[in-house]
Amino acid sequence: MKATIQIQNLKCGGCANTIVTQLSKLDGITTVTVNNNTDEVSFNYNTETELEAAQTKLSDLGYPMVGENNSLPKKAKSFVSCAVGRMTK
Repeated sequence: MKATIQIQNLKCGGCANTIVTQLSKLDGITTVTVNNNTDEVSFNYNTETELEAAQTKLSDLGYPMVGENNSLPKKAKSFVSCAVGRMTK
């Protein structure tokens, strides 16, 4: 199945790189793409558990889904994730 999730705090290619790298490490998550223009992450998954794991990972990285609480710590995490993504390009 394919999911497309609109997320918060997406700023640049560094963010996208971190998201693709980290989601691709999850079991069952494949074909991860990020659209910086629409703030969307798309990926393929097999089970609801895998989908939930991906959503949790995005939030943990600082990129919660639109509508989810976007606390200051999550915003700060997104800046760290962004910086890491820029360094590992």
